[in-house]
Amino acid sequence: MTQPVTLYGVLEQQAQTCPDATAYVFLESGGEQRRRSFTQLLARVQAIAGVLQRTLARGERALLMYQPGLEFIEAMLACFASGVVAVPVPPLQNRRMLPRLSAVAKDSGSNVLLTARATEQAARSLVSTQPLSLPALRWIQTDVIAMEHAVDFRKPSLSCDEFAFLQYTSGSTGDPKGVMVSHGNLLHNEAAIQTAFGHDKSTVFVGWLPLYHDMGLVGNVFQPLYVGIPSVLFAPMTFLTSPVTWLKAISEWRATTSGGPSFAYELCVQRVNEADMRGVDLSSWKIAFNGAEPVKAHVIDAFIRKFGRFGFRPEAFYPCYGMAETTLFLTGGRPTAPVVRLAVDAEQLGANRAVPRASSPTVLIGCGHPRGDHHVQVVSPETGEPLPDGQVGEIWTAGPSVAQGYWGKPELTQAVFQARTSNGRGPYLRTGDLGFLRQGELYITGRLKDLVIVRGQNHYPSDIESTVYQSHEALRENGAAAFTIENDGDARLTVVAEIRRAVIAKLDEALRRTITSTVRKVVSDVHGLRLHDLVLIKPATLPTTSSGKIRRNYCRELYLKGELDRVETRENEEAAGAVAA
Repeated sequence: MTQPVTLYGVLEQQAQTCPDATAYVFLESGGEQRRRSFTQLLARVQAIAGVLQRTLARGERALLMYQPGLEFIEAMLACFASGVVAVPVPPLQNRRMLPRLSAVAKDSGSNVLLTARATEQAARSLVSTQPLSLPALRWIQTDVIAMEHAVDFRKPSLSCDEFAFLQYTSGSTGDPKGVMVSHGNLLHNEAAIQTAFGHDKSTVFVGWLPLYHDMGLVGNVFQPLYVGIPSVLFAPMTFLTSPVTWLKAISEWRATTSGGPSFAYELCVQRVNEADMRGVDLSSWKIAFNGAEPVKAHVIDAFIRKFGRFGFRPEAFYPCYGMAETTLFLTGGRPTAPVVRLAVDAEQLGANRAVPRASSPTVLIGCGHPRGDHHVQVVSPETGEPLPDGQVGEIWTAGPSVAQGYWGKPELTQAVFQARTSNGRGPYLRTGDLGFLRQGELYITGRLKDLVIVRGQNHYPSDIESTVYQSHEALRENGAAAFTIENDGDARLTVVAEIRRAVIAKLDEALRRTITSTVRKVVSDVHGLRLHDLVLIKPATLPTTSSGKIRRNYCRELYLKGELDRVETRENEEAAGAVAA
């Protein structure tokens, strides 16, 4: 059998070898299950591709905007089939998302937007409030395309070097960056994931991650298709409003692979109670992948303590590392092996040295070693000098899954994707992440641009944020952002933290002072830092990316502009009311 060069070619092969097998199941909020076999999926893809080939030339870009569901998957694969470059974007939820969508449309040069009927109706009502915010786009509802259009489809002869999709990375609305992922990048990364995770025909996926984002797309959608196994999916909002839904789905479908960022596991620990877990059995779960943000030892331990009695095995945890610029996956360990932990001296780590110290409370989690013929090098971000084991620096990588660069940004592509070390080796991708290697294991310590530097000492914001929201029960878990503000050459630590929804009604000045004093003391005790300012904001207002990562720099901008959605105490609200009267 000929080796396919696109994921659409993989779909064709799966439809031949296991035509009636289930490819995807989507769980609707009302309990309805929507299914596609590989044959049904292929037929829908060919019908949509037939229309795309009449509308767009090969290599042209199309925005894909869908609510979570099977329609998005069909449209993505139809783009692959027809040679159209897919540009997935999140569905519009409010007017604040319009500038981002407009920037992506303009940057990618897309003049067509693929969507579903219900999604378009909701989106157009938002667009109508700011009619000039979007460039002229032709909207195509793919869910109403008739099956008869499949006869119009003509499979093009594509190469593995052609672009499959543009994955727009999270960032400021004015400067979107579209990572150019080729068909070859995508297939190579899927092969690396399958080998590293040990996936075979017995594997079952369950996932809730956003389908337009790299982990949800390349992991939960494309990996099952690549292997030829079922994937059970449901909407991210379903998980966020009821985290136990995730665990129940794993139990019901006997899933073997499922995962997400560290915050997902922490949310389960915080919000799932004993009664929710009645009848839930997690013993089928073999790979609980954990990536996309720093993997936290205390979260892993808390999850094991809480859900071990429901069949969850500690060795199921699979810390891993990657990013959109490497298609998705870069490093990981051995399936079912114990999580690799390293206790280090916190002061030495602040000086960019990972010195083991058994009694230290600073515990780092290993994210495995490079997979799929990739090479990882830790270098000095200033000089490009390769660093020895145990020395913290910027992580650089090279290999077949590294994407082709940023769309329409040749200078940035050269700086980020074509870096060379001081001894001339390369080209390497500069990840922008900080970490170190030890005995072949990669440890991630933070993000270069987010590093908090006070009096010459390095501190990682994720560590400070964890300390803050764990210091007082009034603060929401994973709801803090730490950064510094420069004042006369002095870096002043500032933290923005969300208040729990249940606390807002009883927040008065006395409680505010208690929260602030408690946080200041704990930050000082744990990190040896003086907290300059603690800003309490309303729930769900902390700026985050589409994948849930904290946008610290943007949060800092809002702080400086005075545009954070601060929580007012009862006294302040009464005073404001009196002034207004």
